[in-house]
Amino acid sequence: MRGRLRDTGDRLVSVGSGLGVALGGGRTEPLFSQAPKRWMRALPYLIALGFTIVLIPVTTQVLSNDYGVSGGLAGAIGVAQAAPLLLAVTRPLTAWYIMIVADVLGTIPLFQGDAHHPSPWTPTVVVGYLVLCIALALRESRRALIGIWLVTVVASIAVGLFRDETSQDTGVLLIVLSGGVLLLGALLRERGEAQRRLVEQETISEAERTRRTLLEERARIARELHDVVAHHMSVITVQADSAPYRLPGLTGEVRGEFASIAAGARESLTEMRRLLAVLRSEEAQGDLTPQPGLAQLRQLVEATIRGGVPTDLSYPELSLVRELADVSPAVDLSAYRIVQEALANVVRHAPGARAEISIGLEDDALLVLVVNGPAREPVSPLESSGTGHGLVGMSERVRLVGGTLDVGPLPDGGFRVAARLPLTEPDSPTA
Repeated sequence: MRGRLRDTGDRLVSVGSGLGVALGGGRTEPLFSQAPKRWMRALPYLIALGFTIVLIPVTTQVLSNDYGVSGGLAGAIGVAQAAPLLLAVTRPLTAWYIMIVADVLGTIPLFQGDAHHPSPWTPTVVVGYLVLCIALALRESRRALIGIWLVTVVASIAVGLFRDETSQDTGVLLIVLSGGVLLLGALLRERGEAQRRLVEQETISEAERTRRTLLEERARIARELHDVVAHHMSVITVQADSAPYRLPGLTGEVRGEFASIAAGARESLTEMRRLLAVLRSEEAQGDLTPQPGLAQLRQLVEATIRGGVPTDLSYPELSLVRELADVSPAVDLSAYRIVQEALANVVRHAPGARAEISIGLEDDALLVLVVNGPAREPVSPLESSGTGHGLVGMSERVRLVGGTLDVGPLPDGGFRVAARLPLTEPDSPTA
């Protein structure tokens, strides 16, 4: 009988060895290695060490007292069956290969003792094996877990053939419990991986949305600045063409120079129109309305008031209004768009709040200030989330003219947008 048990054990070792080679040596990354806190990363080591420390003496005691195994052999079996749990944190598949061999070979001395005790697996074997199954389920693939459970079934049935009929059968118990633990652990692991992939995808999507928003705002600004640049190029063309008629006595060389300037300006206009055709979206193909500026702020405020937002517009002294008319077209357009975006944000995020707009001059810069109070009406959930287009547009316009932008909430719950736009062309754009 002992020879038959040894043959069965050898066959199971061969099966386990082949499966171990097929499935690989397991991962080397510890369990919970990505946990944010140190005690979480150390928890698997503490659990494995705790079970090992407890199971070795308990297994030795159970084998000696209940199954009549000699003390030295009982201690060796206890170490062989419990010590692999120390590997479960980093290499659970290797730990399982060692444990399944130790558990199968450890059943041989059991059949020589009292037949009334549970067999073929001792209670400590069941506990240690289930702990290892938890580690396996959290790390290994579904195919590996199925193979592990099938080997468990074959081993339980094979060693159960030599069990005395009067003893308690623990083979079926291990088959059922190990299958349940492996299944539950695999489901939890796959659910966690699915949630992690979803978070990663959402992060990537958010980054893509931010990048797309930035590109859309830049394209929009480029379309709007086309009119500004085209106006200056048209003036250059007209002046260069009319110079020979307005300035008598020009030499032929000078006339040719003016003709070259006019031809270059016309060619630049043609190239700009081609670029505009690429930048302009399908919805804006027919939009040829002149770009607005500070002169249209009064109309913008009146339209905002009609929309239900009380708005005050403060211009500087009358003497400075004439100077405002001399700002560059880019600054003029940027100031208007900043006010427009700020008022749009008030409508979306602070309905019913009063908005105050102030336009002023400071040295060689145009100051734009838009302040609003807290919302006086409930904010729609769709509006409260926001898309960030307004702030992105403001930042890009301020960056275009080399100015500075300061935005942020106020202590009373309102919001402040302050922009400083240089009237002279900056040496280099500022972020």
